[in-house]
Amino acid sequence: MITITTTGALAEFCERAVGAPYVTIDTEFLRERTYYSRLCLVQLALPGDDDADAVLVDPLADGMSLDPLYALLTNESVVKVFHAARQDLEIFFIEGGVIPVPLFDTQVAAMVCGFGDQVGYETLVRRIVRQPVDKTSRFTDWSRRPLTEAQKKYALADVTHLRLIYEFLSRQLQKSGRTAWVEEEMQVLRAPETYVVKPHEAWRRVKTRTNSGKFMALVRELARFREGYAQSRNVPRNRVFKDDAMLELASTKPKTLQDLGRSRLLLREARRGEIAEGILAAVQQGLEVSPEDYPKTDNRRDNLQVNPALADLLRVLLKAKAENVGVAQKLIATAADLDAIAGGERDCLALAGWRRDVFGADALRLCGGLVGLAVKGGKVDVIKL
Repeated sequence: MITITTTGALAEFCERAVGAPYVTIDTEFLRERTYYSRLCLVQLALPGDDDADAVLVDPLADGMSLDPLYALLTNESVVKVFHAARQDLEIFFIEGGVIPVPLFDTQVAAMVCGFGDQVGYETLVRRIVRQPVDKTSRFTDWSRRPLTEAQKKYALADVTHLRLIYEFLSRQLQKSGRTAWVEEEMQVLRAPETYVVKPHEAWRRVKTRTNSGKFMALVRELARFREGYAQSRNVPRNRVFKDDAMLELASTKPKTLQDLGRSRLLLREARRGEIAEGILAAVQQGLEVSPEDYPKTDNRRDNLQVNPALADLLRVLLKAKAENVGVAQKLIATAADLDAIAGGERDCLALAGWRRDVFGADALRLCGGLVGLAVKGGKVDVIKL
């Protein structure tokens, strides 16, 4: 079991990896006490079963630079294979400013190949590799050194089994002609904006019960302050104040420290010092926003007049189509998508790309009264009217 602790050794492995068709990658990190993930370990494996084909990279080792790895991640001759890649990609983008290309996510591929919604790595190991997964080191503090042999073995298994999973899913996609479907899904993962939260846009992530412009202006300024503070101090946003406290502040509009002291939901640390001053300033800024500058919420779907009978028919159609092509239903369309389509929305992911071919085209025909659904021998068929 090889652990790389020097930049030179990492460069040697990455030079060898350039000649491989793919490399499987995983990371171990900590995020409980920080805004940004702290990268603690990188696992890499090349095709094969030799001991040197799979390594652990210790980014916490003295003098270690991950530049050779970043160069490999952007080398377009080698496919970078992950499972549920989003958090791993966010780390590489924040730490090194790179997004791996070309990219393959086995979780997405497994959904396209009919393994279910958001299928886990352990499930794929059992069903494809037919091996058990050791879970004993799952809750390891990966920042502590030295790592035990058991911890190293657990971490390495995340990329060694992934080789067989990738090869199996690749063959399945080629046989079914759905490689382009997965590539289409990778576009979101390759987009830098997927991993960047801009403070002035942070309010869009906050769920509220009202879309009142005056109220949302306060939410926007409070969310802007919280996100900026959390990013600059590298602390979790909930350590600044939680969403429920934000909504309370937007409702009560505190103007003084004494007002903040009456909050039921605000953390004690947020009632004084920099956070308290930031909250009061944000509230004041929110109150000064003119109506023409209020946040514009996209409530088109909220205002749709959904035909419940049509929505139910679309659910039946989706289930039938998903079973027919062997693709996870939620990858094709969500329940919100179906309600939106039933309400007349046409700017919808389920109606574009490969989803339109699989489901969207018939969904539109169903909405237009051009086709119907019939049950034959327990199977749902689409019939022209």
